[in-house]
Amino acid sequence: MAVFFICAGLIGVLAALLTLNVGRMRTKKRISLGDGGDPEMIAAIRAHGNLIEFAPLCLLIIWLLHGPYGHRTIAVLGVVLLTSRVLHAGGMLGAIPMGRTVGAVGTAVVLAVASIMLVLAGIRAL
Repeated sequence: MAVFFICAGLIGVLAALLTLNVGRMRTKKRISLGDGGDPEMIAAIRAHGNLIEFAPLCLLIIWLLHGPYGHRTIAVLGVVLLTSRVLHAGGMLGAIPMGRTVGAVGTAVVLAVASIMLVLAGIRAL
């Protein structure tokens, strides 16, 4: 469980950093609401928004897998999710070439695999 807790906590730190980045860019670009049509502002907002859209659901599903699958499974899924979210954010912000694509695919794979595993656990519990 410790690995999952660390990954979940680091995803929270990433969310805080992306939030601060949006605020910093708003101040720098003097855009108080929306994106002002600025490509950098749009990327910062979407990097943060995409994390907020996917991470909570993925973390919840991974957490629910703890009972039927154990610590090792949730640790692996947590590490892959964290890595994917960092890559995606870095790619969106232009810091990691191909990061957006690799991160998006990694997140989708974690979400799909974890969801299927949860369905299978439910079927076995019937």
